[in-house]
Amino acid sequence: MNKKNLSERDICTKFINPAIEKAGWNMRTQVREEVSFTDGRIIVQGKMHTRGKSKRADYILYYKSNIPIAIIEAKDNKKAVGHGMQQALEYSEILQIPFVFTSNGDSFVFHDKTRADGVLEEELTLDNFPSPENLWNKYLKYTNIETSEAKEIVAKEYYADDSGMTPRYYQQNAINRTIEAVAKKQNRIILVMATGTGKTYTAFNIIWRLWKTGVKKRILFLADRNALLTQTKNGDFSPFGNDIMHIIKNRKIDKSYQIYFALYQGLTSNDEDKNAYKEFSPDFFDLIVIDECHRGSASEASAWRDVLTYFDAATHIGLTATPKETKDVSNMEYFGKPVYTYSLKQGIDDGFLAPYKVVRITTSVDDGWRPTAGLIDKYGNEVEDRIYNLKDYDKNLAIDERTQVVAKKITEYLKATDRFAKTIVFCVDIDHANRMRQALINENADLVAKHWNYCVKITGDDEVGKQELDNFTDVEERFPVIATTSKMLTTGIDTKMVKVIVLESNIQSVTEFKQIIGRGTRIREAEGKVFFTIMDFRKATNIFARPDFDGDPVQIYEPLPHETVVPPDEEESTTQPIEGETPLNPDDFRPTTPDVGIDSGEEEVTKYYVNNIPVSVVNERVQYYGKDGKLITESLKDYSRKNLEKEFSSLDDFIQKWNASEKKEELIKELAEHGVFLEAMREDVGQELDAFDLICHVAFDQPALTRQERANNVRKRNYFAKYSETAQKVLNSLLDKYEQEGITSIEQGAILKVQPLNQMGSAVELVRAFGKKKDFDQAVKDLENEIYNIA
Repeated sequence: MNKKNLSERDICTKFINPAIEKAGWNMRTQVREEVSFTDGRIIVQGKMHTRGKSKRADYILYYKSNIPIAIIEAKDNKKAVGHGMQQALEYSEILQIPFVFTSNGDSFVFHDKTRADGVLEEELTLDNFPSPENLWNKYLKYTNIETSEAKEIVAKEYYADDSGMTPRYYQQNAINRTIEAVAKKQNRIILVMATGTGKTYTAFNIIWRLWKTGVKKRILFLADRNALLTQTKNGDFSPFGNDIMHIIKNRKIDKSYQIYFALYQGLTSNDEDKNAYKEFSPDFFDLIVIDECHRGSASEASAWRDVLTYFDAATHIGLTATPKETKDVSNMEYFGKPVYTYSLKQGIDDGFLAPYKVVRITTSVDDGWRPTAGLIDKYGNEVEDRIYNLKDYDKNLAIDERTQVVAKKITEYLKATDRFAKTIVFCVDIDHANRMRQALINENADLVAKHWNYCVKITGDDEVGKQELDNFTDVEERFPVIATTSKMLTTGIDTKMVKVIVLESNIQSVTEFKQIIGRGTRIREAEGKVFFTIMDFRKATNIFARPDFDGDPVQIYEPLPHETVVPPDEEESTTQPIEGETPLNPDDFRPTTPDVGIDSGEEEVTKYYVNNIPVSVVNERVQYYGKDGKLITESLKDYSRKNLEKEFSSLDDFIQKWNASEKKEELIKELAEHGVFLEAMREDVGQELDAFDLICHVAFDQPALTRQERANNVRKRNYFAKYSETAQKVLNSLLDKYEQEGITSIEQGAILKVQPLNQMGSAVELVRAFGKKKDFDQAVKDLENEIYNIA
């Protein structure tokens, strides 16, 4: 047997698998092959989208389920034994795996991150692959987990989910790092995980493992919404069973349970004698998990900080998407450095969170408006004579016409895209939310006449609105579509189907901004939710320029008065500051402590209400973000052309790489990841061209052929004559499929099982018409070469 002739898969089966198994690894429970651990970044191209390539490890080895300990990168025998180590190391950093191997079937190269003697890599024979216990003991020593109790804690099994659901890689990291911290007696722990990445599910797995070992027997889970308590208890935490779980309500304490859920404010009171938490003894709880801990748990001024002080002996684990770090509030001071961080930017890059477009709209009064002398408002009050701007609007001064312009632009966008796209409008206060609701109802009178709850106000003072909250967040419920709010929906509410977020509130804090953005980051691919749009009327998206913000927008658009608010895909743009707008300077931003509480205790201020003020939309700027997060300042077509020229040195270079590509779909995805927007190019050319012809035409000025022309050229050459009658029918059907749907349609593994091919016979019978499977694959490859005439 000549190893050089074996495929990578054959090398795995014949050499790597036997070596692993011989070392004592259970191939069924401890070894996973070809593990895709990301979904692939969603790449937005105008109204279209595609996914980038997912990250995939050849092997991940687990000491126990969901406790990964080693990664193996396999290569065919034509490559050196250490080939692929750099990629494997990159993956090991993401997965937080300490032991990395590569192999070509001759031996292994072992990269050991735990070694302190300076020898990080060595070559091992196939007979000397380390056993699970060998690697696990090295890891325990490396992480200073040495007592028998600590070893038992970190090795405790995860909850075995009957549905087959397992944690994503970053959830595994968060869970395992937290468990290790507890095992080492760390009592103040914080996890930073972007909104939409499953913090509650992560918390359940942490608590389950600690509870199962008996290390933490009585647990308190603190949240900030009643809806969250019920949702958590009946959802992610349901495996514990209702017999041991209890939600504390009306400050009534029952000490017969093991796992408690409570609101922050449900345990405390302005009256010291009515603090419910003091009915428990200080050592009652072993573990307290603080959800959304950025909301005040770390603030010395927080009333319920006393709860944590009272239960000081317990382990405190904070969960947040946005840790606070200001001169007055510090999570790090209280909890210490996060044991794990998973950012919004990383979530978008991995394809687990939805990317977003930004539509920025400026009105004619945004840079300043001054009343005429002695102006009386709608309610008979003389308007104070000074210059009002965005910071004042709807807080100190309400201009009816501005509210109407905003409502009109929101409605215009929905009409041009999807009038039933779930939308949240964040307003300055409850009064503003009410006036915005009225303006939106008038703009959408046709739908409101049929559905009274098409647009509702959801604020802390409105019982009807609060009752509609469940319908708004329900994936199955169509109504309400638009929700106007003040603070109530900023955080903690799982709004899976929100596709539009409107910023009509003055946001200065990165913490609050990230929480608001988080309302749209859930992906619901099956329901068509893969990205969302931010409409910014307050220049709040200037926060993107701050160095402490991560997660770049894929597009920024500012329409002219006569323009639609739907961003044109091929519009020229400029990065020059808008006239009258101060250029962004990160030093201008100062951290502030946001009020992200429920809409209660709103500040009483003097507010004037004026109308008959001319307000219009001004200025236009179209900006796109590229793969490197920098602004694209030209059309997507020109941007794509430049990136194609970087990827391919010549037409021959492109044709060679196209021909060599096993799967054209993979090459197309790779181009999208490198900033080649085929849909934008196709729109600009105005023809439904195949990707090959589109690239040849745009990047190399070649005449473009349609798929029909290419298919007809193949038929004229009588290329099929050398095949049997059945094989000819198969190839003719594949050619028809290409003509109708494109090249990627005939590369599908199950192509022989779809119509009309499945009516000619079984897949086995059709393959047999060519000989063996490899003969059929070659015939398809030859057909592709004939289509593009690049044989």
